[in-house]
Amino acid sequence: MTTDRTNQIASQTSVLILIDLQGRLMPAIDHGEEVLNHCIRTAKIAHLLEIPIIGTEQSPGSLGSNLESIKTYCSKTISKEHFNACADGLIEALPQKRKQCILMGCETHVCLMQTALKLIDEGYDVSVVVDGVGSRHALDKHIALDRLQSAGARLISSEMLAFEWLKTAKNPVFKEVLALVK
Repeated sequence: MTTDRTNQIASQTSVLILIDLQGRLMPAIDHGEEVLNHCIRTAKIAHLLEIPIIGTEQSPGSLGSNLESIKTYCSKTISKEHFNACADGLIEALPQKRKQCILMGCETHVCLMQTALKLIDEGYDVSVVVDGVGSRHALDKHIALDRLQSAGARLISSEMLAFEWLKTAKNPVFKEVLALVK
């Protein structure tokens, strides 16, 4: 897939990808509860705006499933053994005409980064929500974000994304989204 990259993120062309927010992994993540809360809030906003949400689970036999608070928003969940979710079917699962991949989850320097890099290589427009990603060690997260940005990923915050998806205060779900952001 090749795409003309734009500087703007649109709800009509976005898909939210929640990487490995699993019960056995999250307690080990630096600021894990904050990361999870940003992921849940963004998933709620995506749901209000009818943006597809895909989850991934790394080795669920060992690490368990995604938390119920995440699974409830995912229309599809990909069980994977590769760190790069594309190797286990993510690209095939992406809705057609959704060229903007918004990534959140764990671990930033492993599964999230490898998935994002492959999506970039395949021509997708990739954004990483920095307050919704985590690693066990803060340094790993920061180095991965630097690498992702150098590779062409857009680094954004969850609030920045919410308002960019909305586009206008006249959006029919503006007040609901605003209540979630506050």
